[in-house]
Amino acid sequence: MPGIMTGQYVHIEQPVASVGDRMVAQIVDWLVLLSYSAFYFSVIATFLYDNFMALMVVLLLPILLYTPVCEMFFHGRTLGKMFRKIRVVMADGSQPSLGSYLLRWLLWIADGPTLSFLGLLVMVVNKNNQRLGDMAAGTVVIKQQDYRLVRVSLDDYDYLSHDYTPRYAAAADLSMEQIELIRRTLGQADADAATRTALLADKVSQRLGLTPRESSPALFLQRIVSDYQYYALEELPG
Repeated sequence: MPGIMTGQYVHIEQPVASVGDRMVAQIVDWLVLLSYSAFYFSVIATFLYDNFMALMVVLLLPILLYTPVCEMFFHGRTLGKMFRKIRVVMADGSQPSLGSYLLRWLLWIADGPTLSFLGLLVMVVNKNNQRLGDMAAGTVVIKQQDYRLVRVSLDDYDYLSHDYTPRYAAAADLSMEQIELIRRTLGQADADAATRTALLADKVSQRLGLTPRESSPALFLQRIVSDYQYYALEELPG
């Protein structure tokens, strides 16, 4: 199950979003699209009434691309998911790739109203509340606020200073396994350690779409680990 890791690397599981949460989020998203449609017909269409192709593009493109674009730019969340405080992640807790977002979006044709809400039936019988698109893309939808209730010792904050300022917000999208791999790589001291560290730093920066600002690959990876810890702990009670 997806989760976060405290400063002492204790696994805190984040439960999957309930079917009810996902239904409410979907209804909110439909209301957003309905509002856009109303705005379109009352305002935008008056400027494009003599161009049928432009009318269709401006109406349909935002509606069709709303979900994948929101999820890609808002870290797995649409406006409805933000409202319910849920998000899409990979099964290991990492951020989905562009391909994963697109695949689950394309399979909405099978999951949604066009096939009598088959996805809803699949979610009800699936232990992780996954629809067909999630199962194909390897994604799950998780709740974000529940881990606030977990009590964490103040010792968990020893790894970071109280005035620590994170640099890479995208570090929060790495999985615990990936962070552990970074830590193991940084802890190696053999002849090839520097090469492996440089290769891993390059892979991490590409995976997260970052341009490292540190003076060496090792310092960049250390910063990623610290930023990950910061975001994992920022919403936990002290």
